[in-house]
Amino acid sequence: MQAFAVAAAGIADASARFEASAVRTARAPLENLAGETVERLTAEVAFKANGSVLKTADDMYGSLLDILA
Repeated sequence: MQAFAVAAAGIADASARFEASAVRTARAPLENLAGETVERLTAEVAFKANGSVLKTADDMYGSLLDILA
């Protein structure tokens, strides 16, 4: 069950990082456009990776329950 908590925390962190970057870009669009673009892309990859962890953990627990049933 720890995998679910870790992945959920990772998704929340990635979402917060993406939102913070978007806010910084909206306030000063040309100040650090390249850096903020990289930050948003990194947050997107982290979000997808943590989503994959959730799916894999769910599949594993489902398989375990099938074995035990």
